Amino acid sequence: TTFQDGGEEVEDGAVYNVTLKKVQIQQAANKGARWLGGEGDQLPPEHTVRQYETSKIRAIKAGTLEKLVENLLTAFGDADFSYISIFLATYRAFASPRAVLELLLDRFGNLETSSHGEVANLNSLESEMVLRAEIASVLRAWLDQCSEDFREPPDYMCLLKLLDYLKNNMPNSDMESRVQNLLKQFQNQEVEAVDGFCSTSSSGLVDGEELEISNPEEFSSFQDHVVAEQLTYMDVMLFRRVVPYHCLGSIWSQRDKKENKNLAPTIRATITQFNAVTKCVISTILGTRELKIQQRAKIIEKWINIAHECRILKNFSSLRAIISALQSNSIYRLKTTWMFVSKDVLLVYEELSEIFSDHDNYLTSRELLMKEATSKFANLDSSEKENQKKSQKRLQLQKNKGVMQGTVPYLGTFLTDLIMLDTALQDYVEGGLINFEKRRREFEVIAQIKLLQSSCNSYCLIPDQKFIQWFRRQRHLTEEESYKLSREAEAAADTNILSPKSQKSMVKRISTLFLGTDVFTPPKEQPPKSSPVGGSSGESTDSASVSSCEFNHSETEDVCVTPVSSPEDPLKKISGHPLSFCSPDSSVRTPSSGLSSLPSSKGSISDPGSGSDSGSIPPRDSVAGSAPRALPVYNRQSEGSCIIRVSMDGLHDSIYKSILITNQDRIPDVTQRALLKHNLEPDAVEDYELVQVISEDKELVFPRDANVFYGMNSHVNFDFILRKKA
Repeated sequence: TTFQDGGEEVEDGAVYNVTLKKVQIQQAANKGARWLGGEGDQLPPEHTVRQYETSKIRAIKAGTLEKLVENLLTAFGDADFSYISIFLATYRAFASPRAVLELLLDRFGNLETSSHGEVANLNSLESEMVLRAEIASVLRAWLDQCSEDFREPPDYMCLLKLLDYLKNNMPNSDMESRVQNLLKQFQNQEVEAVDGFCSTSSSGLVDGEELEISNPEEFSSFQDHVVAEQLTYMDVMLFRRVVPYHCLGSIWSQRDKKENKNLAPTIRATITQFNAVTKCVISTILGTRELKIQQRAKIIEKWINIAHECRILKNFSSLRAIISALQSNSIYRLKTTWMFVSKDVLLVYEELSEIFSDHDNYLTSRELLMKEATSKFANLDSSEKENQKKSQKRLQLQKNKGVMQGTVPYLGTFLTDLIMLDTALQDYVEGGLINFEKRRREFEVIAQIKLLQSSCNSYCLIPDQKFIQWFRRQRHLTEEESYKLSREAEAAADTNILSPKSQKSMVKRISTLFLGTDVFTPPKEQPPKSSPVGGSSGESTDSASVSSCEFNHSETEDVCVTPVSSPEDPLKKISGHPLSFCSPDSSVRTPSSGLSSLPSSKGSISDPGSGSDSGSIPPRDSVAGSAPRALPVYNRQSEGSCIIRVSMDGLHDSIYKSILITNQDRIPDVTQRALLKHNLEPDAVEDYELVQVISEDKELVFPRDANVFYGMNSHVNFDFILRKKA
């Protein structure tokens, strides 16, 4: 089979990409070979005749909403087999379920009012039957893939409209009874908190229970693999509930508006759980003042071993949460305590940390996720023989149980990719047409999420109520509390416990493990600035936890966990591009953070067994149609565009918003877009000035009509501040 680019076809309200597919359909013996009685598949090429068939594949590239909905009925005829799945997974970015349903049923489903030009040959009975079958196929796919779209309490207008259509056009059909059952299910279903058992508020406790600081002995009584299994159980339950379209950049980026406080609850629930794990790690290490250094080191070792068990279970969410907590400022600065962590455990910690290295846009974690997405068990490779033996022994125990494992990803990676796609690609193209090529690119990421969700059905984990209740009862320390306790714990450490020579040797060994260098520079100790990060149990469930210095802030500055390591922290990789998992209100600036380019389409995970194969239509970077070009990225100017990050001075100065700029944009344009991103009135452009942050004590102030692209300093981070004029 060969493919050839057939150019574009333009219709009223739509633009199509055309691909010519040439397929060999027959290989027969030529006349002389047939006279000798030969068969085509038994003869050399010179004695055979091959017959080919060329078919045309039309994939809609851009169109009006009416054309996109109409294309649902004609996509199979155009050989665009993945179109229905792509549309259903992404249409919420540009239309509502009611608008799509009305177009589908009223305009195309009502045969009496349909015009002759919209669907050909509607007068014939055969065409009517074909049209009804096509509409039924679309509705069936909609109910299969996105039944949550019809959850609109208390009226359920879309579901009732669909039921009315089925009664009139497909009475007593299986689909009619299915819709009736779905309506009853929605109506009878009790309202329950999406974050279920991972709630860290007192409402999740049994009457009479109160939040408490962890008892070290009680925590130590839980076996490492039990803790990992229970964290995985909670993560699996939440990840399977994630509604994929909630992850779309155009939807997730709107969550901090007042009217959207309940937007994307399934994503918020995963963030709450992630932050609960990080805070639990910190509170168990620092919560008890009376602990000796060796006891505190044992708790750190236990969490590293739990993280290793999460790796065996392919739970990358809790794994990253634990590593993030151990790399937070309040835990990392416990230098004396880290000296008592055994060498073997430190090596395990180093290998686990490398999984989330920010090198080449987190290439290691992306490749590992693709490799293990549908594998039965984890693929554990260790550079240390002892670690390798231990890992293989634990893995063999898992295999002996005979139950396959799924994969729980770190959701922040997908959220960042989708937000960057939303920032880099336009929603509409020339003529006001909806850019559907953008939706195809987004579906490549959505398809990965769906595949991983289906893999989670392989887990067979039983909840341990004793651990879950203990996990709920934990009182989480605020950032200020954890920093204060960290200083007290370090000050109480017996600095004479090691001779100066041996102490120097231990510090050198730890610095070599962390940095690959013999130079160790202790971080400057400074109290963290007051922020909503890591709040107490009474705070919002979205408040972000501490996180690794490995994390990145694009517009996901409010996606996931917040880095709180000080800028001088030697663990921080100065050239890094961290990716964060934090809440809308709690992002903290990290001077070295940035964002690399998006993964190529080769990195997409596709399910060969599903009908929604995102790889059937080659992705294209540009709707304009010419040669593919690289998407604009943060911290790099390329092909006349780049992405900058803008925060509001004095208002939300810890929250960045990603802005796409080109070499044609001047200060008023960029200022207006930044105000819109921060949900402020765009008319107040004249009242603000744009400033680029060069260093802690240097800023670049732009003149009124300056060209931002050419005027900015491209040798430092592309971080800007929007400040009200004096």
